[in-house]
Parts: sequence; C-alpha cells; structure tokens
Amino acid sequence: MNPVAGSFAQRLLDWFDHGGRHDLPWQHPRTPYRVWLAEIMLQQTQVKTVTPYFERFVAAFPTLPDLAAASLDDVLAQWSGLGYYARARNLHTSARLCCELHWGELPRDFAALVALPGIGRSTAGAILAQAWGERFPILDGNVKRVLARYHGISGWPNLPAVEKQLWMLAEAHLPASRMADYTQAQMDFGATLCTRQNPACMLCVMNTDCIALRDGRVEELPTARPGKPLPERTALVLFAQNADGEILLQRRPPTGIWASLWSLPEAETHEQARSWFALHLHGDYDQAEALAEIPHVFSHYRLRMHPLHWQALVARDVVRDNADLRWVPRAALATLGLPAPIRKLLGE
Repeated sequence: MNPVAGSFAQRLLDWFDHGGRHDLPWQHPRTPYRVWLAEIMLQQTQVKTVTPYFERFVAAFPTLPDLAAASLDDVLAQWSGLGYYARARNLHTSARLCCELHWGELPRDFAALVALPGIGRSTAGAILAQAWGERFPILDGNVKRVLARYHGISGWPNLPAVEKQLWMLAEAHLPASRMADYTQAQMDFGATLCTRQNPACMLCVMNTDCIALRDGRVEELPTARPGKPLPERTALVLFAQNADGEILLQRRPPTGIWASLWSLPEAETHEQARSWFALHLHGDYDQAEALAEIPHVFSHYRLRMHPLHWQALVARDVVRDNADLRWVPRAALATLGLPAPIRKLLGE
C-alpha cells in the first residue's frame, strides 16, 4: 500500500475543477471566520441543511467579535433547529477566547486551534487549509469513506488503529499546492460521488485502481460500526399556556442534552409531573389534553416525548422573576433557542 500522492490528488483536483462545489456561501468571501463557522456547522450535517443557517448566522454575527459580544440566548436562537447544540455553545465560547487570547481573530496555528472547544484535528486542518492554504490533512466521514474504499481498509474507521492508518494515508496524498481546493474536493467527492449508498463508481475518476471496486467490496466498506440497539427513554412534556396564550418555558441545565436551550418542562413520571405542576401552576393537573407522542433520536438513545397540554392556567409566585422559568409570548419564541421537536410542537 504505497499511495502516489500526485496521482490521487491530481485526479481529485481535476475532477473538482468541473465537478466540485464552487458557489458555497462560505467560499465567497473565504475568510478564516466564515470557514470556521462552516466547518463547525458541517459537522454531522449536510451542506443543503447548513447553507440557510450559515447565511442567517453570519447576517446576525458578521464578525468574530460580533459573535463574542452576543448573548448565548441570541446565538442559540440563530442555531435553533440545526441540532447538536454543543457546537453553538463551543462557537460562542471560542469566539470569546479568541477575543481574550488572539486579538479577536482565529489563530493561524494548529495547536492554538485545537485548544479551542469544538475544534479537533480534522476541523483544525480544514480551517488552516481553506483559510490560509496550509498543508494539513482532513479526515471527516466523507474522507474516511473514500480512503477506506480506495485502499481497501477494513475495520470501523473510528477504531484507533484504523483511524491512525487513514490519517497516514490522508497525509501521504496531500498535494504541494491548491490546498483550499483539495480540501473542498475531498468533501465534495465523498458527498456527491463516493456516497454511502449507491456510489457512482462508473463515473469515478478513481475507479481504475480503487481496491474496493476491484474486489467487489464497495458496499461493505467502510466497515460499519458494531451494531448495538439504541436504548429508549420516555418523558412527559408539560405544555402550559395562560389566558393570554403565553407558553411556560424552562431553560435546560448548562450540561447534557439541549444544554442551555429553552424548552417545555419535563418529568419522567406522572407523580413527578403532578408535583411540579402543583408547585408552579394553579389548575387541575388531570384536565390535561394528551397530545400525540413525539419521537426523537439522539446519537446514543431514543427519546419518546408525551406532551400534556393545558390552557388558561395561572402561575404561582415561584414563576415570577425567575431567570430559568418564564411565560413567553408566541411572538418571542423566534428569539430563543428551542429544540427542533419542541419548536415543531409549538407550531413554530
């Protein structure tokens, strides 16, 4: 397995010139700040989903200092619906660190980049390559798939031994120049040709020496993660409205699922829900209308939410002047970061 760097990279660059994506919003202009935002948003999320969020986000926070100066609520509101909210919190924290440590700019240094929350080796390499043309490899999911197939690498790509091998190959293939184009080419190639399902092998510029294609192993590579059924949990979701139509929202804890987002209060059992209701609201718990179940899948478990809806309720004094529990008018929901299934439930 002795990759010829020029051969692989040059074919990929030649393909990119006519088959790659050249009109992505973070490419025009391609600044370190915009590249960084895009790379974080693109973690576990497709380009077509990210594009409108990116455009709204940079309109709200045009520069890194603007992002640093914003409140976390404002940042989460712009991110709401994109999922994996730790990314937004890490962006906000990193922006403030850049203002404290790097004069309000993203550092042009690998070690300084990976020291920022939310930036790992591949993301740092992508930022350095695209923003400054530095010669660093990347190894996102698309690149892992391409390399595993091209070189016939067995084993789940996230296993340390397999990932180490893939990093070595990614580095060996680096071209001497055009690093921004090459980095984008790798991501585009995996997203549009060497796809997870039904790859376009007959159109592929690598098909003459792709080991997976030669050996009939395209569908089995890269090796899937060892199977394990996702655990399930259920939760009661308390959807309370007052006579003015305002909705009672609670800020979630600063760690864990949907950390720091605003959401409907939750309880694991009716006993817990009844106690919470009695503490915070005047009304009859048993008059709740049970709404349709809302399933939601996280990376490590499935959540089944069972909403209970009350109207025209009155809050007890404990709700007043509470920073983490408040009545919110419907018109103000768009200004808050809400989990996507909760926003859908509320009709937003």
